[in-house]
Amino acid sequence: MSTTPTSCDGQARGAKKDKSWASHSPGSNARLAHNRLLPGRRAAATSRIRLGGHSDISFAVIHKRARRSGTARPSELVNNCAASHNEIGGGPALVRSRSRAFNPVRVAARLPAEPVALAPTSNRKAPQEGHYIRTMGSRAKRRKEHKQQQKTMNESEQWQQHRAFGAVDWASEKHSIIVVDQAGKVIEDLQIEHSAIGWKKFRQKLQPYGSIPFAIETSQGAAVEQLLEAGMVVYPLNPKSAQAYRERKAPSGVKDDRLDAWSFADALRVDGQGWKALRPEEPLTKELRLLCRDEVTLIEQRTAFIQQLRHALAEYYPAVLEAFEDWTSVSAWMFLQRFPTPEALAQAGKRQWQKFLHSRRLWGSNQGPRRMEIFAHAGEFAGTPPTIKAKSLLALSLVQMLFAIEKQLAIYRQRIEELFARHPDHDLFGSLPGAGPKIGPRLLSEIGEDRQRFGGDAQALQCLGGTAPVTKRSGKYRHVHQRWACDKHLRHAIYLFAEQSVSRCVWAERYYQHHRQKDRSHANALRRLGHRWLKIIYKMWIDRTPYNAELHHRNQLRHGSWIFQFKPS
Repeated sequence: MSTTPTSCDGQARGAKKDKSWASHSPGSNARLAHNRLLPGRRAAATSRIRLGGHSDISFAVIHKRARRSGTARPSELVNNCAASHNEIGGGPALVRSRSRAFNPVRVAARLPAEPVALAPTSNRKAPQEGHYIRTMGSRAKRRKEHKQQQKTMNESEQWQQHRAFGAVDWASEKHSIIVVDQAGKVIEDLQIEHSAIGWKKFRQKLQPYGSIPFAIETSQGAAVEQLLEAGMVVYPLNPKSAQAYRERKAPSGVKDDRLDAWSFADALRVDGQGWKALRPEEPLTKELRLLCRDEVTLIEQRTAFIQQLRHALAEYYPAVLEAFEDWTSVSAWMFLQRFPTPEALAQAGKRQWQKFLHSRRLWGSNQGPRRMEIFAHAGEFAGTPPTIKAKSLLALSLVQMLFAIEKQLAIYRQRIEELFARHPDHDLFGSLPGAGPKIGPRLLSEIGEDRQRFGGDAQALQCLGGTAPVTKRSGKYRHVHQRWACDKHLRHAIYLFAEQSVSRCVWAERYYQHHRQKDRSHANALRRLGHRWLKIIYKMWIDRTPYNAELHHRNQLRHGSWIFQFKPS
């Protein structure tokens, strides 16, 4: 690479030469330094000057030495080579004093032209990856990398030993199935119905191949259960990954069931050695998880009916909404059954009102007289007669559905508590403060009992629970946001648990208040608290040790946790 600047070339080759520049240029200074070199280094410096034609730009980097106070010593130049040796083999030029310049202002301002490629400087800058890139010696690092490469090669060789790779594009009525060989050639292409006959045909067709890997765009459901019963190794595929694999085969955006199955099967053949296979669950854990999820669905349905009931009451019976704040309680529903309209409430009289409130223990210290006052003026602000007749019928219908859902929720609650008590990890999740018999089973069923599921890393559990944030970096751009791609059921359970633990744990309350005082929202503070709880839960889960609040408190004090150094206001 030529390092001679064009500005110096023009002056060196011109008809008229500037003697003052020639006497004080960096090239001439380098020659003066060359004459003062030791005899052993003079040949190396001479050959180095001959390589470039000019010595004002060399393979090393010339810097000005930092200014010093006073005029005791003249300014100096330092040849600071990054490799501390030039390519000829000699060392860098010695530090020497500059000659007195005829025009020092011009010499200080005049710099050599910039080379085509800048040489590395001696400035110490923090690497982009951080200050601690290497955590081990180079030999140990090479050994570790060699082992990882050997492991990856062995896994790849074992993966290619499979006879075939399959994929299912599942649907509610029919499933498209593609099987490819080791070279990616399609050897089986069929479509089956979602029925006993269809899955029997599937087992007959794939019986010669034995137990082979199968990719499917879900991790649960009837199709997954049928694949596991057929002896296949199921690899669930994330929908976003599935879309990327589909676009890799069809960049034009073509969408077809057979194309999807083929793209999934080929992706499994090429990249499947890095995927995680779906492991069969214990029947107890699976039933508990399904029951907990169905219970949450029923609770959501109850909430929807309550919102419809409140909307109907606001149109014809607003006094009842004012009298009862909590409409998830059975007492409010029973009052509406007993007094469905303002006219029926007025006809019943005060004695019936008091009797109902005392029987349901709703009188209280000041709530009873307040409600009696509201009932007395209920007819003053109500809907028109047609509205009352229509909406009262809707309100009574919704109340009947709410009673039915409440009855089924009691059955679900009883069954969940029975299974939770029989589970081997009952003591672990039952010891969590605030989990109780409702949140504890949800946490247990979503985390499961497979200790190898998260690969020995608590962060994997935090990512699954949605508490770990997502960071996007590109150059100077950096953005952090909430994680949305996660297990929604586990995220909801850990959110409720973190909220309950605030009133039962001293450190949890201080942690929550600390983040609230930083102007973070209630949900943000609970998500951060849940992130901390998941790390504790993971350690308990791996060691099979129940939560011990006193031991945890002693460990926090011993390690100097900032939580107890923080004093809430």
